[in-house]
This record gives sequence, structure tokens and C-alpha cells, in this order.
Amino acid sequence: MSAGVPVNAAALAAARRAQGAIWLWIAIGVIAYVALPWYAIQDTSWYQAIPQVFGSAEGANGIMQAATQGRSWLFIGLAGLVLCAVGAAMPPGRSQGRWLLAGGLLGALGLAVSGFAIGARGWSYGALNNAFGELAINQFGIGAGGFIVITALVLLTAFGLARLGFFKGDLFVSGAVVGCGVMMALFIAYPVSKALAGAFFNEEGQWSITAFVTRVFTERIWGLGCLAGGVRCGVAWNTLALALLTAAGTTFLGTLMALMAERGGKRWQGPLRVLALLPIITPPFVVGLGLILLFGRA
Repeated sequence: MSAGVPVNAAALAAARRAQGAIWLWIAIGVIAYVALPWYAIQDTSWYQAIPQVFGSAEGANGIMQAATQGRSWLFIGLAGLVLCAVGAAMPPGRSQGRWLLAGGLLGALGLAVSGFAIGARGWSYGALNNAFGELAINQFGIGAGGFIVITALVLLTAFGLARLGFFKGDLFVSGAVVGCGVMMALFIAYPVSKALAGAFFNEEGQWSITAFVTRVFTERIWGLGCLAGGVRCGVAWNTLALALLTAAGTTFLGTLMALMAERGGKRWQGPLRVLALLPIITPPFVVGLGLILLFGRA
């Protein structure tokens, strides 16, 4: 009881759990920076490289990589975690959300941009070589440390959005939505867009609209040979027919599942929940594979 107003014990416990979740992911990010190898190591696993994390070898942690091996861009993630810690020390509210959002975006985007821009041979793009000159220091794919740090920063960004009032302030829902969105962008949108961009380059790696036209407007894709006694039609028409059959079949099955969910017994609810996820998971992979095969990048 405070000033005549009863304290809601459940709401207080939920607020404490939310604050605990924020501090937990900040701690996970810091521990990953210190205790795990930042980069993926060839011919060995990440846990075998843990004894090297405080050394100067390729198995060093993120702080050692940044401080002793010239990869100063890795400090961006650490700066993001510091900003998130400042926000976590504040009372829950919009101010805390702004700090969490700023820290999470700074760290996650900074590490992602540097990861794509700097590769095993220095700059990954010729334009960066022309603008800044050759880069003497390179980097390889991220390992356990980098992966966990970026995951923590993405979730802290989601927590910041929740504190700003998005997703009705629910940290779990915000984390789930933002996490799924990031995974779809990374594993579906990025590969598909890269495959589409590859259609504009010829065999010598030069940009060419002719190469795009040749790949897209070809008999193999748009041919109608099956209508004139040929063996088969083009990929586009086969895909359209398959899409129509799939749409009709899934609509019918979805109707049956909805009837079972509404009128069936409780014992069918568990399997139905599992089956209900399949329409969400399957299409992106089918689209990605279809585009890869369509543009001859198999």
C-alpha cells in the first residue's frame, strides 16, 4: 500500500521480469564479447577455441580482435551494449526505450554493415576500394561470439520498441516479431535479392541488361511447346499451374483444419497447432529456390 493506492503484485512482478530480461541480454552480449571467439575458425569448433579467446590468434574474443588486431570496427557493438546498459538503468518508460533502441540499432547495424563491407580480402566492394584505398586488415565469417552479440543487440532493439509503446509494450512479442523479421530479411530477402541482382551480370561479371533479357525472356521459361505437341512448356507456365493447384489444395485443407479446430475434440488441438505453422514456413523457401532455379544459379 502506497499513498492509499494498492500495489498490484502481479504487475510489479512482470515489470521486474521485464527489467531482468533486458539486463540478461546485455550480460549475454558482454559475456559473448569476452568469453567466446568472435570469428569462425577453420578446421575446429568454437568451444575448442575458447582457450585462445584472450590471445592474439584467430580465436580471440571481440575485444581482443578490436584492441590488438586492428579491427576497431568491432567496438561498435560494445558501444551499443553500453548505451543499452545506460537505458536499462533507467525506470521503464519511453526514455528507456529510446536508449535501448539507439544502442541496439547502433550495435546491430554497425556490426552488420562492417560484416558485409569487409571480407576475407579486405573491402568486399570495388567502390569502397576506390573511395578509401586498399584495406590491410580483413575479417572472416562471424563465429559464436559475433552471432550471440548480434542476437542480443537485435533483441535489445526489440525491447526498445516495446518500451516505446509498440506491440502493446510486450517485450516477448516484440522480440519474436523483430527476430523473425530479421531472420526473414537475412535468410530469405537477402539471398533472393542477390540472386535477382546476379541476373544483371554477364559471365565476365560485368553489368549487362542484355544478359538479364537473355536469361528472363527465354524459351526455357516462357515456351509453349506443350500446346503444340512438344514435350513441355516453360518454367513460368508450369509454375503458374502448380501455384493454382497448390492454392486450391491448401484452401481445401485449410477449410478442413478450421472445421476440425472449431468442432473437433481437444486431443487434435496440439497436432493442428503444429500443422498450422507449415503455411508460414514453407512459401519463402519455395520462392527462394524457384528464383534461384529460374535464373540459372543452381
